[in-house]
Amino acid sequence: MNKGAVQLVPQISFVIALAATLGSLYFGEVLKYPPCTLCWYQRICMYPLVVIFMSALWTDDRRFLKYSLPLSAIGFVIASYHILLYYGILSESIVPCSQGVSCTTKQIEIFGFLTIPLMSWVSFLVINALGLAGVFLKEERK
Repeated sequence: MNKGAVQLVPQISFVIALAATLGSLYFGEVLKYPPCTLCWYQRICMYPLVVIFMSALWTDDRRFLKYSLPLSAIGFVIASYHILLYYGILSESIVPCSQGVSCTTKQIEIFGFLTIPLMSWVSFLVINALGLAGVFLKEERK
């Protein structure tokens, strides 16, 4: 693969992480949708990714994958668990949201299927896929 494909990884990841961060802030601060416990944990994983990818673009540092992949992998696991709860695949008796808003509360559905947990899950999925592609492309260039 050429060097251009490897350079696209932090660029696309930055755009996705920034959109996810701004989206969560919009839902929380503008639309006043309170985040559930799992949403908070996903935010904890997503927000630093914006800074990591931005610094990778700014400094051309290729070590960003060491820092971004663990955060995005943890975020993906949490988002996957959230999706399973949200769509009723896992029982609500094991829901960690005992206080505040429930993790299964339907706050928004765009196009009849695109929910906040699904948007988060897709964001983490794509960032992980790009990160893993970056690892393999980097190894291929050696």
